[in-house]
Amino acid sequence: MITNLITVKQAAEKWNVSERRVQKLCNDRRIKGATRFGRAWMIPSTAVLPTHNKNELPHLAMPKRTPFLDMTNIYNQKGNADACGEMLINNPEAYALFVAQIDYRRGEIDRVYDKARYFLNAHSGFYAILGGGMLLAQCAIWRGDIALWHEAKKHLFEAPWKSKAEREIISLALAIIDSSIYDNKDYPEWFKIGNFEALPADAHPSAKVFYVKYLYMTAYGIASKQMNIKGLEGLSLMSFLPNIIEPLITQAVVDKTIIPEIFLRMSCAVAYHNSGLKEAAINHLDKAIDLALADNLYGILTEYIRHFDGLLEERIALKDENAVIIVNELNQKYKIGWAKLSGQVRNRYIVTNLTPREHEIAKLTVFGFNAKEISNVLFVSESTVKQAIARIMNKTGAENKSEFVNFI
Repeated sequence: MITNLITVKQAAEKWNVSERRVQKLCNDRRIKGATRFGRAWMIPSTAVLPTHNKNELPHLAMPKRTPFLDMTNIYNQKGNADACGEMLINNPEAYALFVAQIDYRRGEIDRVYDKARYFLNAHSGFYAILGGGMLLAQCAIWRGDIALWHEAKKHLFEAPWKSKAEREIISLALAIIDSSIYDNKDYPEWFKIGNFEALPADAHPSAKVFYVKYLYMTAYGIASKQMNIKGLEGLSLMSFLPNIIEPLITQAVVDKTIIPEIFLRMSCAVAYHNSGLKEAAINHLDKAIDLALADNLYGILTEYIRHFDGLLEERIALKDENAVIIVNELNQKYKIGWAKLSGQVRNRYIVTNLTPREHEIAKLTVFGFNAKEISNVLFVSESTVKQAIARIMNKTGAENKSEFVNFI
């Protein structure tokens, strides 16, 4: 029987490790069936990655106490995500988690799914299981897979916590997953007030990102009349959000945390955009796009498309016409999966066939703007707005404009 052989490079990609590590394993005769042909090693396609403790990953201490390694200053230089990851090469579990997270930021969902399974099946350490579970949940969003979503949450519930702090981190991780589909009701009370004392310092960069997302969802809920908070109404909190986010962006720049900087700039741009401050939004959009494109982080950009009503694609195209093609292709997959999963979890039907302009008009309608006010904001005629509203109702099946909140 002839066994199919693969190269060192192919094995490295399959096992989510570096070629250097596979080469060393071959030289040490640790890969069963590996054969040298001249100067090159060939490996049976059925071979498994040798690890410690009966095929488990070695449980070395994580270099950072957080499931979000890519959000720490490990990744601290624009355009150097892969090189930064190589610094973790002597800690296979940390390296595998970091690479999987960068793959997710790039929108390489099939690769992420395999790697998430790897962590969970290998019975990894606490932070790796959290990271793997969250990656699995994110894959569920892209795929619109409710069963996978519940499985991912089950893995998080069962993560082997050993302290009260780790138990709190699990609670936060579960809330973060839910916030991905606009369900922010289960955030811990300490987190809602921005108190991160329960978290290790290494987790603070990511906590700031998710705290801003929590504040944005709160502001959105108030503006769309889905939430009532005494003293706040309309776009009041939305307009104030940049005052909170701008200092956090400055800190991310100082700390050299690339991923948090991108997320914070994008969130700040969304707040400016929703408040009608287009130039301020563009300022942060362009800087975030520049950072993301330097490492092909198309997945991050894809997740924000729905918030900008066409503006994000315009700004990406100005920098890289090929990049906007890739992002739009990813968006076709993401928006369908996101709408399907979010709709099932929140018991809503979310349409995906509105044009960017129709989506913007629906959103402004939900924010309480009338047709005349929308026409002034968008610099179009009032009749154009009314025609768009009629098309939205036809596409969505909404009986009145109050139902638009279910479709944006």
